[in-house]
Amino acid sequence: MYLDYIRNFSIIAHIDHGKSTLADRFLERTHTVSARELKDQVLDSMDLERERGITIKSHAIRMLYDAQDKHQYVFNLIDTPGHVDFSYEVSRSLAACEGVLLVVDAAQGVEAQTLSNLYLALENDLQIIPVINKIDLPSAQTESVKHQLVELIGCHEDEIFLTSAKAGTGIDEIMEAIIKYIPPPQGDPNAKLQVLIFDSVFDTYRGAISFIRIFNGTLRKGEPIYFFNTKKEFEADEIGILKLKKEPVQELRAGEVGYLISGAKDVSDTKVGDTVTHARKGAEKPLPGYVDVKPMVFSGIFPINSEDFEDLRDALEKLTLNDSALSYVPETSQALGFGFRCGFLGLLHMEIVQERLEREYDLSIINTVPNVIYHVYLTTGEMVKIDNPTQLPPPGQIERIEEPYITAQVLSPPEYIGGIMKLSQEKRADFKSTTYLDPSRVDMQFDFPLAEVIFDFYDKLKSSTRGYASLDYEFNEYRPSQLVKLDILINGEPLDALSTIVHQDKAYEMGQKLCRHLKEVIPRQMFEVAIQAAIGNKIISRQTVKPLRKNVTAKCYGGDITRKRKLLEKQKEGKKRMKQVGKIDIPQEAFLAVLSMEKED
Repeated sequence: MYLDYIRNFSIIAHIDHGKSTLADRFLERTHTVSARELKDQVLDSMDLERERGITIKSHAIRMLYDAQDKHQYVFNLIDTPGHVDFSYEVSRSLAACEGVLLVVDAAQGVEAQTLSNLYLALENDLQIIPVINKIDLPSAQTESVKHQLVELIGCHEDEIFLTSAKAGTGIDEIMEAIIKYIPPPQGDPNAKLQVLIFDSVFDTYRGAISFIRIFNGTLRKGEPIYFFNTKKEFEADEIGILKLKKEPVQELRAGEVGYLISGAKDVSDTKVGDTVTHARKGAEKPLPGYVDVKPMVFSGIFPINSEDFEDLRDALEKLTLNDSALSYVPETSQALGFGFRCGFLGLLHMEIVQERLEREYDLSIINTVPNVIYHVYLTTGEMVKIDNPTQLPPPGQIERIEEPYITAQVLSPPEYIGGIMKLSQEKRADFKSTTYLDPSRVDMQFDFPLAEVIFDFYDKLKSSTRGYASLDYEFNEYRPSQLVKLDILINGEPLDALSTIVHQDKAYEMGQKLCRHLKEVIPRQMFEVAIQAAIGNKIISRQTVKPLRKNVTAKCYGGDITRKRKLLEKQKEGKKRMKQVGKIDIPQEAFLAVLSMEKED
C-alpha cells in the first residue's frame, strides 16, 4: 500500500546544533534542490533567519529517496524552530510526524532546548533516532555525548548515528535509518476527512496558505471544507505538495503532507492546530491537542515620528498575517503619543518583530519596557488582567496581585553552579532541584517570576557562565506577590511610558537607578528639573537637573551688594515662573536608557 512508502519526520535540536545544515544535505542527496538553487540554510527563507542562523518559522518539504531496497520513498521533512519562544510551532509540527531525528552537537552536548523538544516528542509518542553532529570538529567529545544520550533516552550506543552535516558524512546511514525505524503513517483514505493545520503563511495574492497533514480521508481540489475552530466554511481552491516551490495536485490522501489554499483572506481564519473536514458529511470531532497561543510578554510600540502611526498600523497588520502569535491593540501615551500595545511569545519573539518592522517596513520605532500579564484581585472580589502598568487600580482597591511563574531549566558545567545560584537569588527564584547528567553537565530546576526573566536574565546567565549555560522554560502558574507600581515624575507630572510594576523589595533600588539614568539623559533647561520616583503618594527617590544660568551680575562692577542681590532675586522669580509654565521635551534616549539600564549595571 502507498502508505508503506511514506515517512513523515522532523529534526529537533538546540539552536545552532546543525539542524538546518542536515536538512540541506538531505535535499542535496535526494536531488530535491538543483545545484544552482542550493545554498546554506535552504529552508530558512527570511534574511533574519539566515543572518542569525536560527529558524523562526517552521517549514516543510517533500523529498523522493531511492532506498537500498530498490523502492522509492516519499520523505516529508517538517522542519521546526529551535528556540523556546516558538515551542508551540514545534509541538504542532511534531503532531504531524511519526518520528524525529534528535540532533546533538558533538562539541556542545545535550542542552536545555534539546531536552525540552525531546519531551515534546515523547509526549507525542514519536520514534526517536539519536544523531550526533559535527563529529569532525577538533573540540568534539563524541564519546561523552554518546553517554549523555544513552542516559537521556535509554538507547544503546550502537543505535546512535554519527554525522558531520557540513562535510556530508553519515547522511546515507541516517536516511536508511529513517526508513527502518520511523513507522509509516496510519490512516484510512476512505474514512471521514480529518486534516491538521500545522502552519500557515500569508500570500498577498492568494490569501492564507495552510500547511497540512491528512490524518484520515481524501481531500480533493474544489471540495467545500469546514474549519472546526473558527467554524467557517471555504472551498479547497488549490491543494498541492511542498517541494522547494508549491506543486498543485488534484488530491491528497491520508498520511500525506501538503498545502491548502482556501480563499481565506485572514490567517486568523486558518489557525495553527485547527482541524479541517468536509463541509458535508465531515468528521464529527476535531483532532485532539488544539490550544490558542497566548502571548506571555507585552510591550508598547510607538513610532518616533507621530506621522508614521498609520504606516505602523499597516505594518503590524501585515506581520500578524504571517505571524499568528503576534497580537496588538491601539494605546495612547502622554509621553509618546499614539502607538500599539503588542503581545509576544517571549523576548526573542519581541526582538524579531522589532527588527522586521524596522527592516522590512522602514519604520523608526521605540518600545516601552516589556512586562507580563498580572492578575489583580480587587476588594470587590473581581479579578482584572493587567498588561500595562498605567491600568493598575489605586492601592486602596487592590486586595492582592498575582504574577506568572515559570519553571526554568538551566544546563551548565558544574563549576558555574555558584554564579547561577547567586543570579537566581537576585531574580527571586525558588530553587527546586539539581541533577548531574554526567560529570561535566548539571541540570538545575527553578521557579522564576516571568517578569524577572524577560528583561535581561538570559544575557546575565550567559555572562556569568562564559556562554556555557543554556536555558529553557515553560509557564507554570500564577502566585501572589508583593508588587507595587513605580511612577516617574518630571516636575510633578507623571511620565506614563516609564511606569513599571516591580516587587516591593526592589522598588527603592529601581527608583534610584531610574532617576540617576534620567538625570544623565535629560538636557538642562533654563529652570530646575526635578526627577522623582514614587510609589503611590510616597516619593522614594529624587534627582535634580540644575538650570542653565545667565550671569546677571556681570554688569555690576562695584557698588552696593544689595544691587547684585536684587538682580539675583529677580532672576530667581523668573526661574520660578518659567518652571510653572515650562514644558520639557523628553528625548528618545531617556526611554532607551531605561531599557538598557539593567544590562549596563
